[in-house]
Amino acid sequence: MNNVIEALIENVEKVIVGKRSVIELILVALLSDGHVLIEDVPGVGKTQIVATLARSVNGIFNRVQFTPDLMPSDIMGFSMFNPATREFEYRKGAAMCNFLLADEINRTSPKTQSSLLEIMEENQVTVDGKTYQLPKPFMVLATQNPVESFGTYPLPEAQMDRFFLKLSIGYPGKNEEKLILDRFGSENPLNKLKPVTNTDELLELQNQVKEVKVEDCIKEYIVNIVEATRNSQHVVLGGSPRASLNLYRASKAWAFIRGREYVIPDDIQAMAVPVLAHRIIMNSGAKMKSITAENVVNEAIMKVKVPTF
Repeated sequence: MNNVIEALIENVEKVIVGKRSVIELILVALLSDGHVLIEDVPGVGKTQIVATLARSVNGIFNRVQFTPDLMPSDIMGFSMFNPATREFEYRKGAAMCNFLLADEINRTSPKTQSSLLEIMEENQVTVDGKTYQLPKPFMVLATQNPVESFGTYPLPEAQMDRFFLKLSIGYPGKNEEKLILDRFGSENPLNKLKPVTNTDELLELQNQVKEVKVEDCIKEYIVNIVEATRNSQHVVLGGSPRASLNLYRASKAWAFIRGREYVIPDDIQAMAVPVLAHRIIMNSGAKMKSITAENVVNEAIMKVKVPTF
């Protein structure tokens, strides 16, 4: 494993206990220049893990509580007239950062949700006809609560498709929870956390990930798995071409984290569910039978022939 990656994971683990697999998945998205949707119950460390990652790379971290009265200008920024210069000047929104935490994203209106579409796809904001580039690296990490529906606005398919992957943190084990009590009993360890890398070095890692080799048979394997989700009898909408591209990019990042310069079928299988499942829309019959999108992805992996070298 790359020394910087290992140091980054170990630094995050000083605050986040027993969630190495979750940290690795977030790093996959970060190294792939992608965005993450975290769906989980309150109190499992969603905000902490984002703040810790930002602190570890010495990046700019902004947290926005998505409420019904949140406006697009709060995120994108706005133009304000300056009487001294008699010109309109741009005032930065929350998106002008390296790590944007969109907390409880499904509690704000569709209008405000849609303001993230350009941000997530183009890494820029457009205000009054002028375009402003966001800092690099840039990453949106959004959270939502899976058990509440009152006062929420489900994310549209176009928005879900722009999230590189979706994950759940989950409850810690008993021993891990006891360690949390010991570690957080007197003071939040995040307050004393020091950076182990910087954004320039992170950009270099992103460039190294792009150089990871993917054979043609592996590319065909990716396409066949995504196509199998589209052909499933249980779905209304399968994986899009963006899903194929993101699975391709995720497998390269996963191989890089594992210390390899090439992708193998195991990388595709490891990344398939977190990258594909949230993009798949199930039909009513599947919902009645409690068949999930994760089941569809796993079924596709089972059906598609694994390439041999």
